[in-house]
Amino acid sequence: MISKEIKLSSEFKTQTTKAIGSIAIFVIVYILIFLLSVGLTALCVYGGVMLAITIPRLFGIALGIGLASLGFLVLFFLLKFLFKSNKIDRSHFHEITKKDEPELFELISKIVEAVGTSFPKKVYLSTEVNASVFYDSNFWSMFFPVKKNLHIGLGLVNSTRKEELKAILAHEFGHFSQRTMKVGSYVYNVNQVIFNMLYDNDSCNKVIQNWASASGYFSIFVIIAVKIVEGIQWILRVMYDVVNKSYLALSREMEFHADEIAANVTGYEPLKSSLLRMNLADYSYNSVLSFYEGKISESLKSENIFEEQKFLQNFLAKEDNLRVINNLPEVSLEELNKFNKSKLVIKDQWTSHPSTEDRINRLEATNILSKNSVSSLANELFYDIQKTQKQLTQKLFEKIEYSETPILNSLENFKLEFQNEFVKNTFSKVFNGYYDDKNPIPFDIDESKISESKNNLENLFSSKVISLIYDAIALENDIESIKRIAYKTVKVKTFDYDGKKYKQKESNTLILKLQKELEKVNNTIKKNDIDIYSFFVNMENKKNTTNRMKELYSGFFDYDKEYESKIEVFTKLSEKLQFINFTTPFDQIKSNFRNIKPLESKLRDGIEQLLNNDNYTSEITKEMKSAFESYIIGELEYFGHERYLDDNLEVLFTSLNSYGYLLARGYFLKKRELLEYKVSLL
Repeated sequence: MISKEIKLSSEFKTQTTKAIGSIAIFVIVYILIFLLSVGLTALCVYGGVMLAITIPRLFGIALGIGLASLGFLVLFFLLKFLFKSNKIDRSHFHEITKKDEPELFELISKIVEAVGTSFPKKVYLSTEVNASVFYDSNFWSMFFPVKKNLHIGLGLVNSTRKEELKAILAHEFGHFSQRTMKVGSYVYNVNQVIFNMLYDNDSCNKVIQNWASASGYFSIFVIIAVKIVEGIQWILRVMYDVVNKSYLALSREMEFHADEIAANVTGYEPLKSSLLRMNLADYSYNSVLSFYEGKISESLKSENIFEEQKFLQNFLAKEDNLRVINNLPEVSLEELNKFNKSKLVIKDQWTSHPSTEDRINRLEATNILSKNSVSSLANELFYDIQKTQKQLTQKLFEKIEYSETPILNSLENFKLEFQNEFVKNTFSKVFNGYYDDKNPIPFDIDESKISESKNNLENLFSSKVISLIYDAIALENDIESIKRIAYKTVKVKTFDYDGKKYKQKESNTLILKLQKELEKVNNTIKKNDIDIYSFFVNMENKKNTTNRMKELYSGFFDYDKEYESKIEVFTKLSEKLQFINFTTPFDQIKSNFRNIKPLESKLRDGIEQLLNNDNYTSEITKEMKSAFESYIIGELEYFGHERYLDDNLEVLFTSLNSYGYLLARGYFLKKRELLEYKVSLL
């Protein structure tokens, strides 16, 4: 067991104090509101009784009951959280026992003993790239001990070594080990209480609606009760910001604290290496799922998604020139951040987890070296990992509805198909990633002077030039972020840029400075783009081929202009349809749908152009074509008889999203055609 309580950082103590303070303020405000509501209820009951006595008829009794109910409805709103339970969905979990996996359970026993906590009530497996210690909670969880459960994702196991998995589980148990961590649980529960009163009101709304519809005499009192509840919610929203900010700040410190507990169990290196690999593991897992999502129409499914995940993460690692040791990629912090050249540092108050870079810096600061150099894979902890992987894969695909009996895809077929798709959707390595995140910058082709270029391929696509591209991307993103600070969309008083602290009021001055810097960088990149054009035109001339380079560049620049106007229809229509996600009055819904008709007309025209364009024939799937044909046939109604017409809305959204995808796809295809021609000249 860890011999001593992990020393708390000063920041942890500060955030704990703030969290306790925010809870205290909330409790005081809540008690005041509750006492006022009790008083209101007493007055309403008294008034209701007096009405029934004064007007001894059905009318008077109904009014009396309605008035009395006003107070009880407000009290019900304030007390409903006492009966709310937050249950974790276990439908995608697979429970295992010590008999099933003795070696894994032995590892868990060693971890809980080292950390100083109790063995989990139950252990579950899932397909995810994740691990967590969880429990079903309610308001009373703050006062009574609750047995925790452990969840381990096989996607995570598949991407770690034994010591790395041990470190990750030690981190998860670390959240519940030392008494210093308990305050986080209290803040979390208070957060849940306020959230419940603000946003989880389905049951309350149902009770209010049923009561209002029981008698017309009750309606006026229900309206008053709703107005009072809305006033209480306004006060609670202010409180929620205070408590939630405190909770998130404390959560970040708790992550650091749990990391240090894990470092005391395994040393800091295993947790560090697993954190660095996590993005690649998660991306590989989700890429496999996306692959099979595209195969639903073909009734094709995986026998073992974890074999495919393993192949994919190693394949992508080799593409990025990462080392693969013992069948696992090694990712360094430099490689993780190599394309992130932002100089802007904003203390994000609304995240529950610190950045990977911050976690690693704090881990390294512990200087606790690994106690075990075992490099065997975490998969070896399982009695029959392939059997377990196949069981979980089958469980994952059970919920998917196929038109025919699904066929199992072989690993070799997956590799072949994925590699073919990868080649189709990436550009030649000749360009050294120059075009991966940028397009040729438009310039006047007719005025470009073609002379014998002294540049060679290596200079035009050098690492130095690639670095400039990511300088420009970072500057663009930083300018947009600082604009949000300037407009107070992001509420911060100060921020750091390039090591210097700025106040919010200095944002506009900094934006102007960065815009000039961005213009200078973009001009350098544009000059390089013109040099590239000149280089390949010279190559084309030497081969005595047609003037195709100019045609391809002109076609690309024309599409670039066309794309901007067409994608605007997609963007504006998507924005104007956001109201569907919120509770909206019926008249406003009807008005909103009338207002989008001009945009819909443009969308239909754009879709017809795509359907008549041979370049998109192979890109338009059966589902897309079916939705397009249903959409362009005539105007659809999306709301009637005070409800949304879901079938028509599905046609609209499928058409809109497919249109946006195909426009972007067309851009890519134009770009690839141009680049493939360049490669052919080499």
